[in-house]
Parts: sequence; C-alpha cells; structure tokens
Amino acid sequence: MSALRDLAELVRAPAALSVPGDAVAGAASCGVLGPATAGLSASAVCLYWAGMAANDWADRDLDAKERPERPIPSGRVSPTTALGVAAGLCAAGLALAGLAGGPRALAVAVPLAGAVWAYDLRFKGTPAGPAAMAACRGLDVLLGATSRPGRWWPAVLPALTVAAHTYGVTALSRREVTGGGRLLPAATLAGTAGVAYAAARIPAAGPATAPRTWLPRGLAGWYAAAYGAPQAGALATPDAGRTRAAVGAGITGLPALQGALVARSAGLLPAAAVAACAPLGRALARRVSPT
Repeated sequence: MSALRDLAELVRAPAALSVPGDAVAGAASCGVLGPATAGLSASAVCLYWAGMAANDWADRDLDAKERPERPIPSGRVSPTTALGVAAGLCAAGLALAGLAGGPRALAVAVPLAGAVWAYDLRFKGTPAGPAAMAACRGLDVLLGATSRPGRWWPAVLPALTVAAHTYGVTALSRREVTGGGRLLPAATLAGTAGVAYAAARIPAAGPATAPRTWLPRGLAGWYAAAYGAPQAGALATPDAGRTRAAVGAGITGLPALQGALVARSAGLLPAAAVAACAPLGRALARRVSPT
C-alpha cells in the first residue's frame, strides 16, 4: 500500500480529477458527447499523469534541494521507476486515444503528448513555460471534439478559456517554494475574474433554456470564489504557503469552470457530473498533494 501511495504522490493522483472535464467540454461544445468521450478523457488522464511523473524525473536534482519530501529525492521512488511510469502512461494515453477516436483523436493526442514532454524537459523553467502548459490543457479540450467526424471549431472557445486558466495557475506555481511580491497574485486574480466572465458568457449551443443560462453563471461564480479567495489570501500575504494553497485551489477548482462550459451545450446532468469533481478533488487533496 505504501508503494501505491508513493506512486499516487508521484503522479499527483487527485489532480487528475481536473482532467476529464476538458474532453467533456470539448465534446459537449461540438455536440459529440458520448461513449467515446470516456475513452478520450481516460487518455487525457494518462497523459496528465505521465507529465507529472516526467516532471519529477526531470526535477529530481532541484527537488532534492527545494522539496526533499517528494517521492524521488526522498528515495521512495527511483528515477528509473519514475521515468518508466511516465513512458508507460504516455503510451497508454496514446493507445486509448486511438481506440476511442481513431486517427482524428491521434492527430490531437500525439501533439498533446509532445507538448507534455516538451514542457517538462524544455520549457518549464523558461518564460514560455506557462504558455506551454496552457497549450497542453487547450489540446485536452480539443481532444474531446474528435470522437466523431464533424465540426471542431466550436471547441476553440472552451479550449482558450481552459488554457487561460491554466496559464495563470502555472505562472503562480513558480512561486510555490519561494513566495514573492503581490504583483503576480494580483495579475492572476484579475485573470481569474476574466476567465469566469468568459465562461458565463460563451454562447449556448442550442436553445437558450434556463439551465443553459443560469447554470453556467452559477458554476462560473463558484469557480471564481473557490479559486479567487486563496489568490486574495496570497495577495494579502504573498508567502510560499499561501501561494501553494492558491495553486492547489486552481487545480482542484478547475472542474467548476469546466462544468460551466459543459452546461452551455449539454445541460444540467453532464455539467453537474463534471463540477462534482471539484469538491471531491479538494477532499482527496488533503491526503495527497495536487501540486
């Protein structure tokens, strides 16, 4: 059991609850939500976990100085094991994409896998890092639109919305260890307000029924409050602990944003199922850190 817990910590297992909603939002926006969406969501989860394991493998020397409690520097997981887990999960993600969506899905999943590894091995510590991670999550959304032939462009707005959120979280995560000034949390807090507004205002696909108007606004407001409050705390006291809490809230609060995007196209039940991952993720994050 301890070995499984170590692997769960390596891949930030609770954070994976923030991933399926990407593909669901993409599929819902294009009217292709269906059984294949589950396979594409599973593919995205595998690629996300692969990225987390590759991240710790690439950062093992830095983590030995800054975060010695992590699985690799603490000796609980070997670097070879971490790299093998990353490679195996990446292969599984691509296989699931191919099975669920065929060549159309692979046309997105292969660049997504490349972007994940490029972020971990090349861009993470550079000014391009937040944009690279944002591209990964935007491609997650587009992956969901590939389950059947047809229009994919309606998924662009949800993809950009999720990417904008991800950019802010990634930028903020760079201060998890050191803390910093108030400018960054102020900027990400303003970005969160803009993202929430955009999620509430994206045009509905289909008739503008009550659930497709008030539900996205309510879920977008929930997202803004759940993620905005910790950012306000980091703005007031910009130390490492408050910043890390804000980053964790950005990860576990993403399903509320995804739920708002899904509600615009797919209505109450799919949106509620996606948004329910937010409180579940927060509960699990008390046991295994999502950051």
